[in-house]
Amino acid sequence: MARRNEIGAICHTAHYRSFRRVQTMNIFYFSAEVEPFAKSGGLGDVLGALPKAIAKNKDNNVFVVMPLYKDVIKLNYKAQMEYIGYFYTEVSWRHQYVGVMRLVRDNVTYYFLDNEYYFQGPMYCYADNERFAYFNKAALDLVVWLNVHADVLHCNDWSAGFIPFLKHAFFGNCPQLKDAQVVYTIHNLKYQGKMSVECMKDLTGLPDWYFTDDRLLDNGCANVMKGAMVFSNAITTVSDTYAKEIATPEYGEGLDYVVREYGYKISGIINGVDYTVYNPSKDTMIDVNYNRVTFRKGKTANKVALQQALGLPVREDVPMFAFISRLVDQKGLDMLCSVTESLLQHDIQFVVLGTGDKRYEDWFSDIASRHPDKMSANIYFDNALAHKLYAAADFVVLPSVFEPCGLTQLIALKYGAVPIVRETGGLKDTVTSYNEQTGEGNGFSFAPLNAADLEYTVCRAIGFWYDRNKVYRLIQRRGMGQDFSWNESSNKYLQLYNRLLNR
Repeated sequence: MARRNEIGAICHTAHYRSFRRVQTMNIFYFSAEVEPFAKSGGLGDVLGALPKAIAKNKDNNVFVVMPLYKDVIKLNYKAQMEYIGYFYTEVSWRHQYVGVMRLVRDNVTYYFLDNEYYFQGPMYCYADNERFAYFNKAALDLVVWLNVHADVLHCNDWSAGFIPFLKHAFFGNCPQLKDAQVVYTIHNLKYQGKMSVECMKDLTGLPDWYFTDDRLLDNGCANVMKGAMVFSNAITTVSDTYAKEIATPEYGEGLDYVVREYGYKISGIINGVDYTVYNPSKDTMIDVNYNRVTFRKGKTANKVALQQALGLPVREDVPMFAFISRLVDQKGLDMLCSVTESLLQHDIQFVVLGTGDKRYEDWFSDIASRHPDKMSANIYFDNALAHKLYAAADFVVLPSVFEPCGLTQLIALKYGAVPIVRETGGLKDTVTSYNEQTGEGNGFSFAPLNAADLEYTVCRAIGFWYDRNKVYRLIQRRGMGQDFSWNESSNKYLQLYNRLLNR
């Protein structure tokens, strides 16, 4: 494949070679994080799993593009990468180097964009506006440089949200990109990429035409996510309920008017779980493997092992509750913190795993120090410990204020940790509160945004553990039998891609 060090000559030549469409789709995914290379949360999990699921269909050529974070991506993955060349990209007035590394696994071709100026250090930092503007422009230039006729450009969250309008502004005549359909997925509307108009112009070189209220402007500022929604061909969110919620002022984070305006191109597709990573029957990170038949003995053995490791009293007969998440207000921690002391008066154990806002870190650390026989606060994140906690826990608590999709409850179900959730977003779509009249349900839930309802629901779950254990085991086993793999969700994405390409 021919390489060029400069992109401009490809895009602006007067004579384009003709491209023949074939049945195979060339699908590009763009994301700031992709598991297992770099991950801070659910975005990384999704981009680690969805492309693999799409690539199972051999009619698709699947490419994933992400930054080459020097200090984040582990050496063993770097050792597997192949250097295939470089080019330069124009980021407004900036002339920047783009090194290209390639790694192929699971029928997916991963491209890592290398620039030490932008990607030295952590995944996210104070300079994200500029570094992601660079990443988005370089990612589009990469497609041109590879000389691949792209059918679908699938952009994820605000950090890949420049792509829809940069494509519109600068790549309208590029044969590799001009016919590509742009899909934009909102993983979390809270983070939008807001900046001044002057800053956006400086980072992108966009002309004044783009800075109007019906394009990139939002309340006098340039808004990356709004621009992505305006200039994409289709918008998805990560659950049906979240797609409806963000059209309301309560959940719309100031962009509900945009969601309502472009509602015709918005759909919700629930995320899946990668069962090659999360499966208690095969998980190498847990102490004892188990399945739907052996789960009682298996979970008990894992609980005992975790109790020993965390210094909690070794008791098989006590229910273990887990909170596995970032410690931020979105996760309903104001409610949870206010009732934790009261809940610990019951005969339970409570394990927290995660980092985030210092006030929550300090709160959980303090209460754990005062109740060492009932609570363990692990104010860090360790993937292996997370797996062990899913396998050990009897319940997982997720009282989120909002939750676009949530993977924690889906993983918990697979591991037989019964979820206790607030009915919002993907939590509402995937967890059904146990109904004593019908016997239906795979967990426990509450709707009002208040601590009293959270406490009542947790106490209800405690009651089932102690007084109606056979029913609790039924709920537990039912959840383990549900299929939240990527099979169905990836098919929905494929259907969306095909609709866009055939309309």
